[in-house]
Amino acid sequence: MCEDRAMAAFAGDARHRVAVLIRDKVLSFELSIVHRIFGQARSADGAALYEVVTCAPEPGKIHTDADFTVTVDHGPEALAEADTVIVPASEDDFEPRSEPLEPALTAALARIQPGTRIASICTGSFVLAAAGLLAGRRATTHWRSSARFRERFPDVVFDLDVLYTDDDGVLTSAGGASGIDLCLHMIRTDYGAAVANDVARGSVVPPHREGGQAQYVQRPMPDPRISSTGKARRWALANLHRPVTLRELAAQESTSTRTFTRRFRDEIGTSPGRWLTQQRIERACSLLERTDLPIDEVAATAGFGTAGSMRLHLQAELGVSPSAYRATFRGP
Repeated sequence: MCEDRAMAAFAGDARHRVAVLIRDKVLSFELSIVHRIFGQARSADGAALYEVVTCAPEPGKIHTDADFTVTVDHGPEALAEADTVIVPASEDDFEPRSEPLEPALTAALARIQPGTRIASICTGSFVLAAAGLLAGRRATTHWRSSARFRERFPDVVFDLDVLYTDDDGVLTSAGGASGIDLCLHMIRTDYGAAVANDVARGSVVPPHREGGQAQYVQRPMPDPRISSTGKARRWALANLHRPVTLRELAAQESTSTRTFTRRFRDEIGTSPGRWLTQQRIERACSLLERTDLPIDEVAATAGFGTAGSMRLHLQAELGVSPSAYRATFRGP
């Protein structure tokens, strides 16, 4: 019976299989994100690249956080066939509970095969952590739950200042909307920037949020270990305080400037110069928030050279001056 149902969960074709594991009081917004983002991914000839199915520890009617329920046809057997498993948040995650996972959920997670990519959206990270999947890994969650997460799971390397994390195929995201960034990141990893950018355009969202945004949240770098420009980006981040040329960046990867620029755009979705500016803005914002350095020193350390130059860039990117940014967002 289980084998028959598992076969029915996915069509069995060449598409990447995504199983969305939901629980009672699932956040409906997050559930829809996964289906909408992955559902738009198409190959050059228009073929769907993903098959997304929803499953639950026990199939049937599942309450959402809204005034409707969803009927889930597939049980946990779908997890054994998935290439990617995504766990959205539940309204119950925000309750201050400390008991372990329910037996049915534990049994469901045990069906996930080795090598399967596993991701959570928002406080779905509590499920991954409680199952031991985040031990020793870098992870994040919704900022409102960050203190409780740190207290409950001290073995997790928690990072509050990112929209999502990707630690060797185990991924987490912050709030609900950052689930969009997480899904785009997975599409970019699977099929490249062109496909991810096309999905982003269809959803009218930025294709690759990477830092220094007007919503004042920092964004993570793509994993340098799986890229062909990672060495250059690491070098650039270590040398942001001084002018960085395209020739120097290309030299880090032992390639021509033309080839480097093309690879960089394919991986990051923007030009090296634009990326450098974004990193300088992010560095400047971090210093403005976390230090008492004078504005001139912040500008020099971030690589803008002068306070006037930094002011122009922050005004263009964030709509505020360095002084106004510090006054608004400086922590206690």
